[in-house]
Amino acid sequence: MELWLILFIPPLLFMLYAQWRVSSTFGKYSKIPNDRNMTGLNAARWLLDQNNLQNVQVELSKGKLSDHYDPRVRVLRLSPDVANKASVAALGIVAHEVGHAVQHATAYAPLQVRNALAPVAGLGSNLGGILVFVGIILYAMGTGFGLDIAWIGVALFGAAVVFTMITLPVEFDASARARSMLRNTGLASVTESSGASAVLSAAALTYVAALLAAVGQLLYYVLILTGGRRD
Repeated sequence: MELWLILFIPPLLFMLYAQWRVSSTFGKYSKIPNDRNMTGLNAARWLLDQNNLQNVQVELSKGKLSDHYDPRVRVLRLSPDVANKASVAALGIVAHEVGHAVQHATAYAPLQVRNALAPVAGLGSNLGGILVFVGIILYAMGTGFGLDIAWIGVALFGAAVVFTMITLPVEFDASARARSMLRNTGLASVTESSGASAVLSAAALTYVAALLAAVGQLLYYVLILTGGRRD
């Protein structure tokens, strides 16, 4: 029980805090209109054109804060609260996603690594934990290869952790590009840039929380297996 408390409770609490920060900060600045009265949809198209990315399309997505750039089809998708509102929060989120599009266009190395790891990371995230516990059960039943299966699960989940780790510089760089774009293009005033930056900083906490949770879970798996072998 102490192991669960150490490895899972602090990351969980931090994740809840990060989600609260994102929700409250976005809620605050989504109520503040930007001076240009430019919706997120229009801002996205304008910023993409400013970066010579006319080949990137802008579409609507479903769900709250589901905004993302899809490098597979070169499409920037915006949630309704961002696409249809002329808010300060919309400028920050849109600029961040355009930052990802710029990363893709300039072959930003961490993004390329993350994209290459995505299929294995998805498999590891969904299957890794299952293999760990299946392997432990088989080992407890006297099956010799049970631990081998469990360690394969650890390796797969480790790939997901590496993916989450590489996500940090990718997201931080996209936010840095967003702040620079808002400032250098004059799309946002100094006050608006400050508000948009607050939204980006709050969003960054969720990626840090995700990494802490993933590392804690990986350590838990490793400690279970190494402890079992000592026994």
